[in-house]
Amino acid sequence: MVCHPQGIPTSPVLSLLTVFPTERCLPLAGMEWVDIQHRTFSGILTSIFWSIGNMLLAMVAYLVREWHWLLVAVTGPCLLSIVCLWWVPESARWLIANGQVKQAHRNLLRCARMNGRKDFTVSPEALRKMATDKKPGGSYSYISLFRTPVLRKISLCSGAVWFGVAFSYYGMSMNLTGFGLNMYLSQFVFGVIEIPAKIIMYVLVNRVGRRQSQAWSLILTGLSFTSLRSIVAIMGKGFSESAFTTVFLYTSELYPTVLRQNGMGYTSFVARLGGALAPLVFLLDEVWRSLPEVTYCGVAVCCGSVAFLLPETLNVCLPEGIEDVEKTHAPESMPPLLK
Repeated sequence: MVCHPQGIPTSPVLSLLTVFPTERCLPLAGMEWVDIQHRTFSGILTSIFWSIGNMLLAMVAYLVREWHWLLVAVTGPCLLSIVCLWWVPESARWLIANGQVKQAHRNLLRCARMNGRKDFTVSPEALRKMATDKKPGGSYSYISLFRTPVLRKISLCSGAVWFGVAFSYYGMSMNLTGFGLNMYLSQFVFGVIEIPAKIIMYVLVNRVGRRQSQAWSLILTGLSFTSLRSIVAIMGKGFSESAFTTVFLYTSELYPTVLRQNGMGYTSFVARLGGALAPLVFLLDEVWRSLPEVTYCGVAVCCGSVAFLLPETLNVCLPEGIEDVEKTHAPESMPPLLK
């Protein structure tokens, strides 16, 4: 492990390994199990584990200085996550969409018993009527994300947004000077900053909507790169985490059940590209000292502006099939490139 005065450069990687099962797998299951009123709360609550992981990373790294043992310590919780997944039932939405009505029926009854809903009754026949346009035995692939006009627009725009979110998040995390604190305390402070940012986003996404919250949080992240000192840097870190929190919630609501896992996988892949390129931007200071900050700012503002092209999902039921997305979000006119 190589450390420098600005913090722990491998912290995004280590914290990703620590909370990956929670941050990538559980949000989809949680989103598909709750109703519209609790969907935002479920998404924000799950994302808080990322911030907790960042804070715990600083504490563990302070106590375990040997990097080999540090890697073991921060990846150990992954084993616990794997065990916990056995108690997480498969989404009834996904099961119904894939023709597994009997298993969906059992999971729903199990959920009702856990919630003390003894009056809850639903028949397999009723669930079969709720089946989507997915044909039994068929399958969707990542190509399906680009076959229809509305899904193509959503995939292209959400991919750009995810790239900008990850690019600016890791750029901001590695560019902050740490306010004169040691690297362990700086890492802990950065994790603490994320908590109030998530709480604020919980209010905003329910008041002004997902699209506006996503766009402006990413744009303000980019503008924060113009001054990475004191209060501006703290706000920039909060904005970047707000954008990351919103993008998980927003994207999972945009894609239909039959393609939600594919959509999240595709956007996460694009985000990893942004995270991989973020450290390389520092090499541009050899061309012009301010070029790295200008690059981070430009990418974040441009990608944030793309979010305005996405449809709003506030108080909208989760789409089940591709036809639901095409009918619900189909615009009267669409640019030829996206048709």
